[in-house]
Amino acid sequence: MDTGHTFTLAALGSQFFVGLSRAMILFVVTSGLSFVLGVLRVPNVAHGSLYMIGAFCAFSVSKLFGGGSTGFWLGLILSPLIVALVSLVAERVLFCHLYQREHLMLLLFTFALSLILGDLVKLVWGAEYRSIMAPPVLQGFVTVFGSSFPRYNLFLLLLGPLVAIGIWLFTNKTKLGKIAKAAAVDREMVGAVGINVSWVFAFAFVFGCFFAGLGGALVAPTGTIALGMDHNLIIEAFLIVTIGGLGNMWGAMAGSLIFGLTQSFGILFWPQFAIVFPYTAVVIVLLLRPKGMLKSVW
Repeated sequence: MDTGHTFTLAALGSQFFVGLSRAMILFVVTSGLSFVLGVLRVPNVAHGSLYMIGAFCAFSVSKLFGGGSTGFWLGLILSPLIVALVSLVAERVLFCHLYQREHLMLLLFTFALSLILGDLVKLVWGAEYRSIMAPPVLQGFVTVFGSSFPRYNLFLLLLGPLVAIGIWLFTNKTKLGKIAKAAAVDREMVGAVGINVSWVFAFAFVFGCFFAGLGGALVAPTGTIALGMDHNLIIEAFLIVTIGGLGNMWGAMAGSLIFGLTQSFGILFWPQFAIVFPYTAVVIVLLLRPKGMLKSVW
């Protein structure tokens, strides 16, 4: 296939690192969605809207504190907490009454909630495009194996594995994480030993949504913050969770890498049809592994 481009090793390396950094943002978001799916078995379509709220909150916090390093870091810390608070209200008021319903009803409910949250974002922030700058320490480029690579993308590459390790340590080494895993397997037994399953579910939902807000705050300096940024993201997130294995965090990491890298190399090799590459990869994975690459927790 002749695309009229000469692909140098430096160009390939640059696209590889760009794909990795994109995969890390996808992983941060999908890790939360995967956690909610694994514990609550709720296909939360509103996860994308919470991601969008996280991005807009990062903009507002950054602007409130005058931008620069202080505004960025405070936005990165406070935005996920604001999203977690919003998700706690939604869970206590709405979701806690619906866990025993069919998955289709939960899917429709979360879709309706995503529309409501989208309208609320429009009311609060308007329809204008927003943007924020990375702090000075994360601006500019570094040279990695002969390729120029944005410092901010390098920050994402470091943060993604830290999030993965943190979630793994929480779910496997803490009492609350083990209770959440037990509730995913047998919620009746967990309740029978005197644990308040309702609040375990509330925590699991808030914990997962926290990472949607974190992903939104992380993506804010990389592009435009706008209404509708949640639409493509939630489609990609569900595909990643599906090919990785429902509720499997390491599967979410593997799926994010596949999606991010195929998208990045697609832009390099055949930019007119770049969007086709990750979806083709999804089809191939599902043909070979219909239940996902790693074991589902369902």
